Amino acid sequence: MSRTPSTARRLTAYAAVLLLAAAAPAAGGSTAADPVTVTVNARAGLATVPDTALGVNHAIWDQHLGSTETSDLLRAAGVKMLRYPGGSYADIYHWRTHTAPGGYVAPNTDFDTFMAAARRVGAQPMIIANYGTGTPAEAAEWVRYANVTKGYGAKWWTVGNENYGNGHYGSAWEADDHPDKSATQYARLVVEYADAMKAVDPSIKVGAVLTMPGNWPDALTAGADPGSWNQTVLSLAGPKIDFVDVHWYPGGTAAESLARTAHLPDAAWLLRQQIARYAGPDSGRIGISFTELNVGAGQNTQPGALFLADAYSGLLEQGVFTVQWWNVHNGIGTVSEVAGQTDYGDFGLLSSGGCTADGSVCEPPFNTPFAPYHGLSMMNLFARAGDQFVRAGTDQPLVTAHAARRPDGSLAVLLLNKDPDSAHEVAIDYAGFTPAAEAPTVHTLANGASGVATGRSGSATTRTLPPYSLTTLVLRPAGTVDGRPGAPGRPTAGAVTDRTATLSWPPAAPGGAPIAKYEVYRQQGAVSEQLGETAGTSLTVGNLEPGTRYTVNVLARDTAGRVSWSSPPLTFATGSPVASTCAVRFSKDTDWGNGYVATVEVVNTGPGALDGWTLTWTWPTGWQQVSSGWSANWSQVGAEVRVTSTPDNRRLAAGGGSTSVGFVGAYSGPNVLPGAFRLNGTVCTTR
Repeated sequence: MSRTPSTARRLTAYAAVLLLAAAAPAAGGSTAADPVTVTVNARAGLATVPDTALGVNHAIWDQHLGSTETSDLLRAAGVKMLRYPGGSYADIYHWRTHTAPGGYVAPNTDFDTFMAAARRVGAQPMIIANYGTGTPAEAAEWVRYANVTKGYGAKWWTVGNENYGNGHYGSAWEADDHPDKSATQYARLVVEYADAMKAVDPSIKVGAVLTMPGNWPDALTAGADPGSWNQTVLSLAGPKIDFVDVHWYPGGTAAESLARTAHLPDAAWLLRQQIARYAGPDSGRIGISFTELNVGAGQNTQPGALFLADAYSGLLEQGVFTVQWWNVHNGIGTVSEVAGQTDYGDFGLLSSGGCTADGSVCEPPFNTPFAPYHGLSMMNLFARAGDQFVRAGTDQPLVTAHAARRPDGSLAVLLLNKDPDSAHEVAIDYAGFTPAAEAPTVHTLANGASGVATGRSGSATTRTLPPYSLTTLVLRPAGTVDGRPGAPGRPTAGAVTDRTATLSWPPAAPGGAPIAKYEVYRQQGAVSEQLGETAGTSLTVGNLEPGTRYTVNVLARDTAGRVSWSSPPLTFATGSPVASTCAVRFSKDTDWGNGYVATVEVVNTGPGALDGWTLTWTWPTGWQQVSSGWSANWSQVGAEVRVTSTPDNRRLAAGGGSTSVGFVGAYSGPNVLPGAFRLNGTVCTTR
């Protein structure tokens, strides 16, 4: 949920002077024995960095929201989007009177002050219209004031904040005065809000609140809603909205939070699948914003910096148009020591300068940057608007890599060492890019450092990463990149079956020579597998695996051998065979957010009876499992599930003989259901 301040945390008094706290870097620690292999694949393009990528939340309890010092710090860190008026406060805030009944509103935090601050930062606003205690008319008048009366050109507007937390699913922290607190009612009113707001300014973008796949209350259904929160909201409001708004607080220890960034590709996939399935025609226009996130522990120390850089990169790689940290200032919480540094339990990027209730511990002077601020500054050095993320991976879970290719042909590589105790040597291999034979520019944020250190050192292929550190290498290409073709447009997939798909793409613009052919590559982690090539702009690829997700790129090669940047990525999934000698129906009966009961119907559609059967499937992730099962013999090894018949159901008659079995499933991340089932080794039709 949104982190709003308690009375003890309210930011009612700050020091008036900005001081940057100097902190001695942590000791280097030991060095792990084996080098980590890092693979950077410039042929495997991901999303392009938008101009709204780096965001943060502002809140009306922060009296320094509009101060020059605060704005200048945010500008220096590269902030390009600011959210207002602050999490759950949005659902009690009335913009015209600048009041929040039941909450604290600091002086100098009104909307005009916020907009002046946003302009000084150089950031676009993301404004939350009051759903909980407001009306569509109030929101429409806010749009009129902002864009007609004042000419602010505020484009992005969300209807409410975490409105699933209104008690509909049992937990209630979000204000909601509507007698009907269902997802259905929220969706109906989102339509009214969107209609009223766009009647004033048709150019604005209106967003609806969704929940993160794999996080509460994802998959829960309550009351008379036709489905879960996301399904209901998208089904009813999808045709009226322009984006969805999601929050993510992974929780757990620092190590657990840092490991859970691995969930992001699957969470983004599920979210886009939900949008495509429920939001109606042209659902591809609907963008995704992540407007709140923070680490579970170590909010002011290096875990916060590592998590910020890893999560921002992971989400932006998936095409999210903005990621926004919670919060600029928030206030002191539970004080602890993390990796040798004092952590104040403060969800802010910048110190509030406050003390614990007993006065025993005080934060550094007001506006002293905490470690996540430096992590955001590192993101600003790593990935700039217009850069294209490309695939990067490692063979060590404690070392994470991201990479972005720049329009001038250079490459930036972000390396994160999540090991608090040991340095790690890395050996970097490049595909589709040859670095110049010179020392790269190196940006480093070490544990306990008071800022990002920059210099030129070492080589492009080897590096030692200090414990709990962030390192960005900026590499120039060897040779010239002039004259290369333009990148092909985003591919689309048609006629997708269990084994084939026809891929098409807009042509690339020629560079210094005519285009000779297009090459189609599949991303296999950080490695590319060529699926085929053609002189045209369409290719049917075969030998695909049923029920499998594929991410592909297209590159153009000209007659001089020069290769373009990769196209934007396309991700699609193959289906099951239309005709088979078996069929499977996999149904989730109940789901409680980290587990569920499922029924699996097994059908013999072949011409001969079966006397004994074995059903197998593979979980798409490593955090899914069968906890227990019935009406069959169940086992799981790694991600492989094996279900065998019992004496009672071993015989399945020809032409439709069936049996139903069931199990309790568990998951600790996005629950991506299996796409293919095999009965006695034969791929079945999935019903």
